[in-house]
Amino acid sequence: MKRPRLDVNLEELDRVLDQAREAPLSEPDYDKLKSALHALAGMLVQPRTTEKTKNVLELPETPAPKNDSEPPSDKTPGHGRNGASSYTGANNVAVPHPTLHPGDACPGCEKGKVYKQKEPRTLVRIVGQAPLQATVYELDRLRCNLCGEVFTAQEPEGVGPEKYDETTAAMIALLKYGSGMPFYRLEKLEHLLGIPLPASTQWEIVEEAAEVIKAARDELIRQAAQGEVLHNDDTSMRVLRLAREPADDRTGVFTSGIVSTKDGQKIALYFTGRQHAGENLRDVLQHRVAELDAPIQMCDALSRNTPKLSDGAEILLANCLAHYLGSAVIQSECAEGPYSAPNRPRRT
Repeated sequence: MKRPRLDVNLEELDRVLDQAREAPLSEPDYDKLKSALHALAGMLVQPRTTEKTKNVLELPETPAPKNDSEPPSDKTPGHGRNGASSYTGANNVAVPHPTLHPGDACPGCEKGKVYKQKEPRTLVRIVGQAPLQATVYELDRLRCNLCGEVFTAQEPEGVGPEKYDETTAAMIALLKYGSGMPFYRLEKLEHLLGIPLPASTQWEIVEEAAEVIKAARDELIRQAAQGEVLHNDDTSMRVLRLAREPADDRTGVFTSGIVSTKDGQKIALYFTGRQHAGENLRDVLQHRVAELDAPIQMCDALSRNTPKLSDGAEILLANCLAHYLGSAVIQSECAEGPYSAPNRPRRT
């Protein structure tokens, strides 16, 4: 359908709009302005839609008109993948408003009162620091020029008599045994940061702290012995100097890992020394309550992973499929006869 031609005079439309500010529009002016708007709307390009598009795609809902009277939101872009609540180890600093307090009059509308919001606006700022920090306290000393007595200022409260406190030993142990950072590497890092800490000193600090937490280690061993499923394996380990028994003729050093699971919880134990994984597991199972059922041991088919238990104690030995079948083939060839694999873990 062809649209009728419409002559539009911009000066005349401006006059109509100016008069509308002071008085209602007359009927001719109303018709003229309405015809011009309809003609303009008809010239706009309409969005092209098809029935297939409507059926397949979900059209987004029309957003509600924004109220300009609402104050701008204080919400800023997020802090990356982790929100502010994920920084549980961060120091929280409360920043009060410099001029407003709960219950004060609103400086915007001057009619209402302001109240504290439940959720504050959060800013996360991260700075770098050394794993171990040092503080040098310079205590003033005053000397009498007559009697020669020296008066020294008192040390600040909480400094303590020890050069290395408990947090130093905990951080070194966490970096060494929790994150795998060698002592010499931490020594180089701290040296670059202006805090000398020789590797030998680190060992002495950790060794002294280990004596304090032996009770916790023994309790973990006792609880691990009560597990339902026990995983164990070992690997060779280099130790520069290892104290051995005079009659011990072994030359290898191993680190054994034992993981005990029970009720959805896991306890991981590590032993470094001359014993194999089976011998370390035997020592752990000596702390097991006799009334409990036999635990399941999961390991590969290496003979030194299986513990030699005392009389009356037993375990259910389970190997992974590859090692289990390989062990079955070897036993079959050695027996020179057919081998019937059991359908459940073997009792040892």
